[in-house]
Amino acid sequence: MTAARSGPAFSLHDVPFSTHGSWFGISPVLAEKTRADDLHLVSHQNGMHAVLRFVPLDPATGDRAEPRVQAIPSLLEWVHDGGHIGLAYESPDTVRLRGQGLGMRVTAAADVLTPFTGTYFYRDPVDGAHVFTSYETGRRYRITVLSGAVTEVSGSQALGRGERGITITPDAGGVWEAAVEELSCARRPYASTQTFDQVVRAVEQDFAGFADEVAPWRSSGTPAAELAAYVLWSATVRPAALVTRPAVLMSKHWMDKVWSWDHCFNSLALAPGAPALALDQFLLPFDHQDEAGALPDSVTHSEVLYNFVKPPIHGWALSQLRRRLPEPLGRTELGQIYGRLARWTDFWLTARRAPGAALPHYQHGNDSGWDNATTFDPERVIVTADLAAFLILQLRELAELATELGLTDEARHWARTADETQAAMLDELWTGERFVARGVHTTRTWSTSSLLDLMPMVLGEHLPENVAKTLATRIETHLTSYGLATELPASPHYLADGYWRGPIWAPSTVLVEDGLRRAGQHRLADEISARFRALCETSGFAENFDALTGTGLRDRAYTWTASSYLLLAEAHELRRTTPPSAGHMGG
Repeated sequence: MTAARSGPAFSLHDVPFSTHGSWFGISPVLAEKTRADDLHLVSHQNGMHAVLRFVPLDPATGDRAEPRVQAIPSLLEWVHDGGHIGLAYESPDTVRLRGQGLGMRVTAAADVLTPFTGTYFYRDPVDGAHVFTSYETGRRYRITVLSGAVTEVSGSQALGRGERGITITPDAGGVWEAAVEELSCARRPYASTQTFDQVVRAVEQDFAGFADEVAPWRSSGTPAAELAAYVLWSATVRPAALVTRPAVLMSKHWMDKVWSWDHCFNSLALAPGAPALALDQFLLPFDHQDEAGALPDSVTHSEVLYNFVKPPIHGWALSQLRRRLPEPLGRTELGQIYGRLARWTDFWLTARRAPGAALPHYQHGNDSGWDNATTFDPERVIVTADLAAFLILQLRELAELATELGLTDEARHWARTADETQAAMLDELWTGERFVARGVHTTRTWSTSSLLDLMPMVLGEHLPENVAKTLATRIETHLTSYGLATELPASPHYLADGYWRGPIWAPSTVLVEDGLRRAGQHRLADEISARFRALCETSGFAENFDALTGTGLRDRAYTWTASSYLLLAEAHELRRTTPPSAGHMGG
C-alpha cells in the first residue's frame, strides 16, 4: 500500500495516534478504565469524547473484519489477510483514509440523540458530504468520500436511538479513499492536491524534524527517545478556547489537561530544540494567574480550575530553563516573567502563611501535587518542608532575576526572604534526623514513610552538608529495582497502585535526582537516573509505575514522564563526553 515507513512503532492501547496541533486522536481508549474493541475518533474539545467509531469490513460478506492494528507516527494501519486500511493526518483537523481490499463502516459512537446530548447525522446537500454533529464537543465531523462507493447509509436525519453512519467499499480497482474533518460550523467543500502517500510522507518528515530538534543526542543507548518525542509531539494542541498558546497536554487520553507543575517538565525537555514551544509551556498557566497571584490548578480546552493550586516549583524550573534555552531571554521578556513569578511567590507569602508564621502551608494534598501522600493522612492543612524548599529556590531565582534587571532593593528583599525561610524550615521542621510536617491549626508534628518528606533534597547545594547526607541515605531506602517508590514498600500504607502511596513518578524522580547531583551525591543520582530510564525503556511513559514490578499504571501516554526520560537520557548521553557540573540537569 505504501513504501516502508520509519519511526517508532507503538501500541494504540498505550499511546493514541494523533499529530502535532490536533485536538483529536484515534484510540480504543474512550475514558479512564474504558476501552473499546474498535478504534474511535476521540476529541478533547470540551472534555474527552469519543465521537466516531471505525469498523473495518470484509467487502465480500459485509461482516466485521478482524485486522491487526499497527502504528508509527506518520501512519496507522488496519492489516488483514484480505487487505489493509491506512489513516494519516493531512492537517491537525483532517485525517485521510485509504483502503484496499477492506471496506470501512464509520458510525457515531453515541447511539442516542437527545435535545442536549449525542450526535446528529445528515448528508449535506451542498457538497454531498456526510456530517456528524456532536453535542459533547460542539463540533462537526465531515466525511468526504474521494473514491470508492458509499454502499450503506443509516440514521440520516434520525432522532432518538439508532445507529448513524456510512459504509465505504472499494471501487472496481479495489481501492477507496476518504477524508474526515473536525470543524466548527461550515467550510468550503473538501479538496486536496496531495495523494495519500504524500500526506504520510509529509507527517513523517514533520515528526522526524521534531525528534531531531528535541533529541539530537539520541543513540542506541537511549532507545526510547524517539517514542518519548512522539508522545510530546502528538499530545500538542493548537491554541483554542481557554488554551491561549500551543500546549502540550499531559495526555490525549483522559488526563487531557495542563496542570500547573506538570508543564514545567515539558518546558525543560523542549527548551534546547524547540525554545518557543518550551516558553509557551512554561507561561501557559501564568496566562490564567488570578488577582491574588495564584496559578490555576489546571487548564484545558473549556475549563480552568482554581479550587486547588500546585507547588511553586517554577523558580527551580525557570533556573533550569534559562540554562537550557539556546539564547538568553531578552530583557523585556525577562521582566515580564519576573513580574509573574513575583506575584506567584507573593501568593505563597501572603495567602498561604498564617498570621505570624514564617513558613507557608498547603490546604490539601492536591496543592502539593502529591494528592494522597501519607504525609497528609493526619491532617490536610499543613506546613511541610517540600513546600518551603520549593519556595526557597523560587525566592533565590527571583533574587537572580532582580539583580539582572537592575532591581537592587528587590534582589536584596528576595535573598533575605529566602535566607529567612530556609532558617525557619531547618529550625521548625528539621529534627536532626528527618523533616516533619506540622498541622497549622493543631501545631502537632509527625513524620511518615512518604518520599514527600525527603523532597527538600531539591535544595541541593543550599542544604547543610549533614542534612543533605541524611536525606540521601533515607532516599536510597526508597530505591527499588525500578526507581524511587513514593512510599516505602515496607510501609503498612504502601499500595502497589496507590497513586502517591507507592508508585514511581517522573517528577519526584527528576527533582530528587537533580538535588542529589547538585549536592554532590553523584553515585545515588546516577543510579536513580539509570533505573528510571530503564523503566521507561521497558514499560513506556505511563503516568506512574508499580514500584515493585515496573508495570505502567493509570494513563499510559503521559507527557511529563516522556519529558523526564528525555531530560535524564540527554544528560546521561552528554556526561559521556562532558564532566558533570553543579548547574547541569541531572541524569
